[in-house]
Amino acid sequence: MRHVFGVVLALVTFAAVFVGAGWAVEKIVILRGSGGSLTTPHGAIALGVMVGVGLLLGVLLAVPAVSPLAAGLPGLVLLGWTALLVVSEKRAIQIVPLHAHSFAVGFGELLTSGVLALAGAAMIVPLFVPSRWRRRYSGDDDYYSDEPTGVGLMR
Repeated sequence: MRHVFGVVLALVTFAAVFVGAGWAVEKIVILRGSGGSLTTPHGAIALGVMVGVGLLLGVLLAVPAVSPLAAGLPGLVLLGWTALLVVSEKRAIQIVPLHAHSFAVGFGELLTSGVLALAGAAMIVPLFVPSRWRRRYSGDDDYYSDEPTGVGLMR
């Protein structure tokens, strides 16, 4: 069941990276281009959004109870998109959805700068940790810690 939730979290994670980080990067690039700084209210909000996305990724990477799919699937998508960028830069930029929005432009900046390759490489690490795929057995009782208790229908 936690892997089903992991797939849902993977969708949320990709949306956070695409919309949140993309929007924040675009605002930061605009601020830097106009001579502004991150200490302005707009800069602080953009930086806060970026920190929030980073914290979400950190939690999904570090917490063993979370399915490795939550971080791994979006990481594979980011690495695949970066590989497409290497093969055909024009096509990789063209398939970024919602071109007219600022977050899509920011996502494109993250893609072409290589930041998404770095993030994707870090995000797939839990996929290769065997203990993240198994249930955690609780020795006190005869149940797995991620198994629903009470009715006992799962046994």
